[in-house]
Amino acid sequence: MIGEKTTMPQSIERELPTLERTPTGAPRQTGPCVMVIFGATGDLTARKLMPALYNLSKSNLLSREFAIVGAARNDYTTEQFRQIIGEKLQNFATGSVDQDLKDWLLSRLYYVSGEFDDPKMYERLGQTLEEVDKTHNTHGNCFFYLATSPVFFGMIVDQLGASSLACEKDGHWRRIVFEKPFGNDLDSAKALNRQVRKVLAENQIYRIDHYLGKETVQNILVFRFGNGIFEPIWNRRYIDHVQITVAETVGVEKRGGYFDMAGTLRDMVPNHLFQLLSLTTMEPPISFSSDAVHDEQSKILHAVQPLSAEDVLRYAVRGQYGTGEINGERMPGYRQEQGVPPDSKTETFVALRLLIDNWRWAGVPFYIRTGKRMGSRHTEVAIQFKRAPLVLFRDTPVSSLKSNQIVMHMAPDEGISLRFGAKVPGAQMKVGSVEMDFKYTDYFGTNPNTGYEILLYDGIMGDQTLFQRADMVEAGWAVVDPILDVWKALPPREFPNYNAGSWGPSEADELITRDERYWRRISE
Repeated sequence: MIGEKTTMPQSIERELPTLERTPTGAPRQTGPCVMVIFGATGDLTARKLMPALYNLSKSNLLSREFAIVGAARNDYTTEQFRQIIGEKLQNFATGSVDQDLKDWLLSRLYYVSGEFDDPKMYERLGQTLEEVDKTHNTHGNCFFYLATSPVFFGMIVDQLGASSLACEKDGHWRRIVFEKPFGNDLDSAKALNRQVRKVLAENQIYRIDHYLGKETVQNILVFRFGNGIFEPIWNRRYIDHVQITVAETVGVEKRGGYFDMAGTLRDMVPNHLFQLLSLTTMEPPISFSSDAVHDEQSKILHAVQPLSAEDVLRYAVRGQYGTGEINGERMPGYRQEQGVPPDSKTETFVALRLLIDNWRWAGVPFYIRTGKRMGSRHTEVAIQFKRAPLVLFRDTPVSSLKSNQIVMHMAPDEGISLRFGAKVPGAQMKVGSVEMDFKYTDYFGTNPNTGYEILLYDGIMGDQTLFQRADMVEAGWAVVDPILDVWKALPPREFPNYNAGSWGPSEADELITRDERYWRRISE
């Protein structure tokens, strides 16, 4: 218990630094609560969650009636945990660290050790929460964050239910955040949803996808529905096809053991890429309420045409990287990575051609690709419009017209670019491509963040808009399942089939060139 390991200050308020007032019109401060982080000694807490909480407090968006309780298997005291987090915060903060603000945050940080399946651990956690509530006046509200391996999700929820820690009463709320992946196929996702809903109501469940913390991802809805010039042409009459790319230069890092069981298809497609797909293609919601947005996203995911076994062989490509160079540095192949078997058949690259069976998108192909150890780190959604008729230019030197294109960039630079044609100055009729670029940093300045700030803020505020609903998760897995089945039945023979630093296997190029289309050259 806290009382045995840490002496709590009688008046924590005198330790608070002076924080700036929230400007008029800015987001309001969160209400009181305790955030409990299961798996608090892992990388996610040090690299993302604590820096994000620091940024929220720096922006004066975090209530002064707030505290954090870390829960993990390591046998630390609260003081040891504070020291470890303090050192890591200094390393992983997105900007310079204010010592007073850091001390304020660490003074509200506590630790409980134990095994996730041990009821006594939850007894200690309950006692800790009671003491933290008295000291920091958190009003009995609690926000549980499962920063653990997915194998512990069901176990932790069951224990929270058995110990009544997930029970909402007397006006106090309880919410639980699940990191991805939520299940490893359709059946396991359904089973986990059933297990979780025995303890929690859907409005207590927050299935997180950190890609939705990126400004440009959220801006997709504003760009589409907040501008009268784009939505009227956002359909099959004007759009030829859509490309979604999520490319990473990193390998599996220290996650070789986990990744080899999951693979890129499970790790990226049902969550990250399908979130981008649904936001890009959904119908206008009746409001920005979470249910209204989720309803439209869910409709899109249910409308994605499932691939038959024959379709999988033709429209789904997998790859695994071998050795190669990135930025002049020699990279090992996937099978040489730590924790990866030397004969692994796990894919590190996926490319798919998908169709959406609804009125807006009938006949428009969606090409998605994602992979590790690619040529550059880049995430984008590229909207390729149909070419204008050439008939007007038949008696001029113009022999072809390029397609107009809108590209929404998510990483590394967030922004939107538009490509259109314009006459090249001179006596002859020549048409050249013009690029108009909007970058967030140019217009709104820089605001270094981890991508988790808005998600943590929304979770504490009870806004589920940027989180996945159960039916969305299951609809995503329903599209992926047939691909998993075929790939399991037909193990790849040619792995590794692309070099680190390239843009994937040649089969990915063939996937799109069969339709007389081409992948957008990211290097441009």
